[in-house]
Amino acid sequence: MADKQKNVFGEDIKLCSSSPLTGFFRDGCCNTDSTDLGEHLICCVVTDEFLAFSSSKGNDLSTPVPEYSFPGLKEGDKWCLCADRWLEAYENNCAPKVYLLSTNSEILKKIPLILLKPFAVDLD
Repeated sequence: MADKQKNVFGEDIKLCSSSPLTGFFRDGCCNTDSTDLGEHLICCVVTDEFLAFSSSKGNDLSTPVPEYSFPGLKEGDKWCLCADRWLEAYENNCAPKVYLLSTNSEILKKIPLILLKPFAVDLD
């Protein structure tokens, strides 16, 4: 990425996870561009409840897919989730907690900060 992308507070985006290595570009950050059709913008810590919900919606995030450098997730892993999946989980009362300092500012075009803040785990 040529320019450092910004988080929801307009600061340089922080690393989400290097183990497992996350991000649309597998750079550890929730960086994005026009090729990221899933909008992998929101850095979350996944729970078993969320993983079961996602699987029930046809997106199994627990099973490894090595050809896409996807290790499969387990409870406690941090991951750049798709904006629509987080919002859908929110609407179904199983949204995972969020690392706002590692969440891309582009999320604000779809989800307002006031909705995200109660799920924040990285604010004082």
